[in-house]
Amino acid sequence: MFKDPRLGSRGLELNNGLFINSIHSIQQLATSRAQQVAFYRFLKNDKVTEDALIKELSGRCNKLCKDKIVLAIQDTTEINLCSHKNRIDKTSGIGDLADGKNGLGFMIHPSLVVDANTCLPLGFSHIKIWNRDIDMADKHERDYKSLPIEEKESNKWPETSKETKDSLKDAKAIIIVQDREGDIYEQFAQVPDEKTFLLIRSKNDRRIQSNESLWSSLSHAGLKGHYQVDVEADQRRKTPARAAIVEVRYVTETILRPKNHINKGLPHSIKINAIEAKEINTAVENPIHWRIVTTWPVEDFTECICVLQWYTWRWQIEELFRTLKKEGYDIEASELENPWAIRKLAIIIMDVIIKLMQMRFAYNQPEGEPSPPVETVFREEEQQCLKEITKKYEGKTQKLKNPYAANTLKWAVWTIARLGGWKGYKSQRPPGMTTLQIGLGKFYDIFDGWGLIKDVCTR
Repeated sequence: MFKDPRLGSRGLELNNGLFINSIHSIQQLATSRAQQVAFYRFLKNDKVTEDALIKELSGRCNKLCKDKIVLAIQDTTEINLCSHKNRIDKTSGIGDLADGKNGLGFMIHPSLVVDANTCLPLGFSHIKIWNRDIDMADKHERDYKSLPIEEKESNKWPETSKETKDSLKDAKAIIIVQDREGDIYEQFAQVPDEKTFLLIRSKNDRRIQSNESLWSSLSHAGLKGHYQVDVEADQRRKTPARAAIVEVRYVTETILRPKNHINKGLPHSIKINAIEAKEINTAVENPIHWRIVTTWPVEDFTECICVLQWYTWRWQIEELFRTLKKEGYDIEASELENPWAIRKLAIIIMDVIIKLMQMRFAYNQPEGEPSPPVETVFREEEQQCLKEITKKYEGKTQKLKNPYAANTLKWAVWTIARLGGWKGYKSQRPPGMTTLQIGLGKFYDIFDGWGLIKDVCTR
């Protein structure tokens, strides 16, 4: 990763510390004052660049993607450091948020890669990090609409898509998944190729070759069938979990370049497939109504349902953001004063979160599916400690025994989840990211003490 091997060693040490302690604070995860200073110096070192860290992540991801069909899920989150504005260095690395009205910080736009067959998280094909200028003018003052896309913030979508194509050279096929902000004509014109496809929720009711609109064509298409979507409870909207039944329609159409598009060099028309999923027989305030535009082949109802399933896997990137922020590592509460150091710390934490996501995936696998081996995450000494902890947390009845083989990651995750507060009943929901994070922190506290006792007993 770095020309100086000592930097690589220090980066790995920090990565392990973040995973073991499940906290963002360098001061708390360092085991000595010397290690604390070393971590600070590593994050502030000009040789430790964001590009080098991201290139390392994308390189590892490409190896895992070899000969696989994968989804590359994109979205954006803001890291708001406004609560530290009186002590943080504002000269570089951060800027205004929401056009200068509501914060101070930077933006992260990752491309999270998952296996298209299983949804197993594999890593990141690219991560774009940037900040706006301090006191940046608003869109009206910048005449935003007249700017070419290369000068707009929305360029993050096609730029990250192109970086994903370049970094995942060994993948069999790449399906780039984006929400409505990614519905940009340039993407459909420039990104797809023989092994790269787009899957985007439609924001724009585009003109099609028949002079009708795309959404009108979809609504008039014949009903192809029904599909069930499991919707999680939303505490903010006070809606319970539900199994939503949606009507499914799909069409193949040729969309036209917008009439007033600034780039006349783009093709005049592009062939796409469009899918509509509309919830029926429900009294919820905001029922599902998705219109998906994709360049992936959709020739029958089965392929249509596959595309809808892929779109629902977008929740993975929302989980990533929640774990990076307040429900997990709370990167916005970092004690670091150098914005560049916080940005690099965020990249390393995101790499650690992938391990947590892989743990949760292992536990959520259906019965009978092979689990990844326990050594994927835990060393031999840690496995021994886990075996002792498991004995304590297993109940007297068979229902409260760890039901998984001790050489599997699923077995280890059961014990980590119990440490995190999960009760172990199959009637409960599977443990989530926050539970696993709490459990990991408690486990490594126990592991440190367990190691001390072993050392004393062998003297």
